[in-house]
Amino acid sequence: MARAAVQRRLTWLRARVLDNRAETPRVHRLVLDVPGWPGHLPGQHVDVRLTGEDGYTAERSYSLASPPEVPLLHLLVERLDDGEVSPYLTDEVRRDDAFELRGPIGGWFVWSVSADRADREAARRPVQLVAGGAGVSPFVAMLDHHRRLDSPTRMQLLYSARTQEEVLGRDVLGPETTVTLTRQAPEGWHGETGRIDAGMLERRTFAPAERPRTYVCGPTVFAEAVATALVGLGHDPSAIRIERFGSAGESS
Repeated sequence: MARAAVQRRLTWLRARVLDNRAETPRVHRLVLDVPGWPGHLPGQHVDVRLTGEDGYTAERSYSLASPPEVPLLHLLVERLDDGEVSPYLTDEVRRDDAFELRGPIGGWFVWSVSADRADREAARRPVQLVAGGAGVSPFVAMLDHHRRLDSPTRMQLLYSARTQEEVLGRDVLGPETTVTLTRQAPEGWHGETGRIDAGMLERRTFAPAERPRTYVCGPTVFAEAVATALVGLGHDPSAIRIERFGSAGESS
């Protein structure tokens, strides 16, 4: 299934909405039934296409927030006030509505238990995840997959959110996760505060000597700053994989 998920020819499929619920004040979780879905790997994404009555189309890319073991697809969609697609997906889509979707897309920004089982040398190296905001979406899928299959690979997540109310994927996040709040921390908060910088990376991520495989996902400025700081701390640049999105919320 893994090979098919990466290499198959992509076609547009019909995605039926089963649920659209607010995950945080700005992000909705869409639960989709997609007949013909071939399966995916944690870290892959999909293209969503909306078509208006006049034939105008708009496309956006969203990371999959559900692991391969779940038959339904989950998307975490952040509402952007000036967006073409996200306001419709968060505010207007209702149960049994449908739109077009194609995927899975991407074979580089992925991690799976099966890949580690096939490469025991790689599996001995830990996996470090670093997320900014909605960039945690693919890591929710990775952590869920990791836990469901009881993987022995060590995995950690360092996750930056504005406030506690904006933390995504709370049903999946566990003791391997460190959350830092950048705007407001509640009384009694035991996590980190402030933006992720070199000092926080040094405290809260695997050391360069452990040769971690590192995945960074978030807005472009965030992702590039984190990658630069990691290299400055002595991490191998070739072991750092980055998924960025710009002001339009699109993956790149």
